[in-house]
Amino acid sequence: MRPDDVRLDGVRLDGIRLGVDLGGTKIEAIALAGDGRELARRRVATPRHDYEAGVAAIAALVAQVEADAGSPPLATPVGFGIPGSPSPASGLIRNANSTWLNGRPLQRDLEAALGRPALIANDANCLAASEATDGAGADARVVWAVILGTGVGSGLAIDRRPLTGRNAIAGEWGHMPLPGMSDAEAAGHACYCGRSGCVETFLSGPAFARDHVASLRADGRPAPDVMTAQQVIAAMRAGDRLAQASYHRYLDRLARGLGAVVNVLDPDAIVLGGGMANVDELYADLPAAMTPHIFSDVFDTPVRKAAHGDSSGVRGAAWLWKQA
Repeated sequence: MRPDDVRLDGVRLDGIRLGVDLGGTKIEAIALAGDGRELARRRVATPRHDYEAGVAAIAALVAQVEADAGSPPLATPVGFGIPGSPSPASGLIRNANSTWLNGRPLQRDLEAALGRPALIANDANCLAASEATDGAGADARVVWAVILGTGVGSGLAIDRRPLTGRNAIAGEWGHMPLPGMSDAEAAGHACYCGRSGCVETFLSGPAFARDHVASLRADGRPAPDVMTAQQVIAAMRAGDRLAQASYHRYLDRLARGLGAVVNVLDPDAIVLGGGMANVDELYADLPAAMTPHIFSDVFDTPVRKAAHGDSSGVRGAAWLWKQA
């Protein structure tokens, strides 16, 4: 056996690595070479609220990407990033905002559909692993990766390896209460997790847009029932007064949320992913906004955009077997 021909249960682990990011709106699969070069990538829409159709779609997508990359069928195990995590007690999925996954034996079903081993990790942990390996946190020992998308979460990587934690919940920042809530914020929206005041209900893209719609109505302006975060940011950049105020409320809330964790963790780098991470103004504005919330006489932790964009999570999923 060659030194680089590493096997687990007869499955080859060197060479091509396959990763799948199972999101609420899309499923993405990628094949990476051992040096991180992208060999193939495909996306399909997620069959929302249809668990069995989702497993079948994943199996078909993996087969297509494997063929595109020139890998023999069933030659490579697959890593999966999901919005949730397997319970260490039962193996069933919990805490997923794609709620149709909760309570399901996803690893068992994926291994049966794929005919090979699978590893499952939280998608934010995959983001952290990706960015710590060859992304925006590659020069840092402790990387805190934050997802600001349809949902909100975070993951930790130390020396390029994701930190899962004893109960497999390390980094579940999205379901901490927003620090320093005002009376109005404390009366805010209920979260799907059953609590209220969660960071996710303030800092997700939909929450940002919902907050702006409420401000339009309070000002007596006509407002659509639904707006996107991109529409609010476009209005902010065009000079709209209320959109600018909505952005500054978001900035303040994000600074409070990030600052609380920096006081506990003191990471070497903070990496932002998800749709709101594409708001470039945040990188100029966050250091000053965070500083009052940091229990230190100096705050120089870099806040960076994910180098691999919205494909960082799927790259991290592909690295899972290497890290395991």
